[in-house]
Amino acid sequence: MATQQHHQVLIIGGGAAGITVAAELRKDPEGSRLDIAIVEPSDSHYYQPAFTLVGAGTYSLSDTRRPEEALIPRGVKWIRAAAAGFDPAQNQVELSTGERVGYDYLVVCPGLQLDWDRIEGLRDALGRNGVASNYSPQYAEYTWECIQNLKPGARVLCTQSPMPFKCPGAPQKIAYLAADHLQRLNMLKNCEVRFLTHAPAIFGVPFFAERLVKIAARYGINVHYQTNLVAVDAAARKATFEIVGGDQQGQRVTYEYDLLHVTPYQSPPAAVKSSPVANAAGMVDVNQNSLRHNKFENVFGLGDATSTPNSKTAAAVRKQAPVVVRNLLDAMRKRSPSASYDGYASCPLTTAYGKVIMAEFIYGGKVTPTLPFDPGLEHSFYWWVKKTGLPIFYWNYMLKGHVKFFAHQVDWQAKMVPA
Repeated sequence: MATQQHHQVLIIGGGAAGITVAAELRKDPEGSRLDIAIVEPSDSHYYQPAFTLVGAGTYSLSDTRRPEEALIPRGVKWIRAAAAGFDPAQNQVELSTGERVGYDYLVVCPGLQLDWDRIEGLRDALGRNGVASNYSPQYAEYTWECIQNLKPGARVLCTQSPMPFKCPGAPQKIAYLAADHLQRLNMLKNCEVRFLTHAPAIFGVPFFAERLVKIAARYGINVHYQTNLVAVDAAARKATFEIVGGDQQGQRVTYEYDLLHVTPYQSPPAAVKSSPVANAAGMVDVNQNSLRHNKFENVFGLGDATSTPNSKTAAAVRKQAPVVVRNLLDAMRKRSPSASYDGYASCPLTTAYGKVIMAEFIYGGKVTPTLPFDPGLEHSFYWWVKKTGLPIFYWNYMLKGHVKFFAHQVDWQAKMVPA
């Protein structure tokens, strides 16, 4: 089928990744005159890292949202549709409108969708009877409503689904903040807080996991490993979990709750999962360093939907975008890829109101902080960074295509400032 329009660079997804790549291309001397288009169906763009703070009552949902139109870089065309199919052999993408768009180079960064229906009863339960999730702007405010309504003897369940999902710390952040809220009201000792994770450890990086286990113990949070939410009975306020490892593997256990905070299953959009650009797991199949597709040399990917084995965070996108831009421009000039992504991700772990552990790390779980502070300690300064500094940086720096930033430190021990 003939295409109805054609662009030198076609970007699938107008979230953090797509906007940042487009903006950086427009600012680059080699990319400033390129014909670029972004395929994105949503009219609103959200700063998703603040959803945890919305759910904790310390951030306004309206401050996380801006019109998508206001973020599209000047000179970049906005195609208001979703990608419905990929034909990389013909350098074409089919849109939800039925139109086909041709490209010279393709950047795939659609993000992850929330698969509410993979947990029995969850979709119908959301937003009522104590079932909330900070993973959606539709339900984040309800999390705070539920926390405020907790009474002595309350039962709080916070779940973590199997990978992939956005922000590896978000599922447990709200557990700490809910526990801290109860503690400030002198109610925690009479309440029960559980963190139930599909994973065999509380966090994927051992350095931070060791500290987070102690923080959970400080609050008296019961941590259940290899325990996966499978069903929600909202009317009875009961949640059923399957044990997925250990001696009790396959068994099911049900807990009553007053607040159930759910991390839903997440996956790339269906059009990506079923396409030639995806691997067997449905993720965009790219080289973990160059971010170039493993089969199609004019295709690149970044963000949450890629096969790269890094934590899916906005901070990762910030480090990935310059790599994609440089290597895409290299490909246009018939040069070998000159930029490499090292797996950097950052997760500001809100361990209390006013306290954050800034978890920064690269491939292999190697700790790489940006600032010369002990990365294992809770800092009030990082709370300011999380709540105020990073949103300003996101809207006014990252999405505007600015690439210069402090480098994360591999040899941080030698440069650490004593606490």
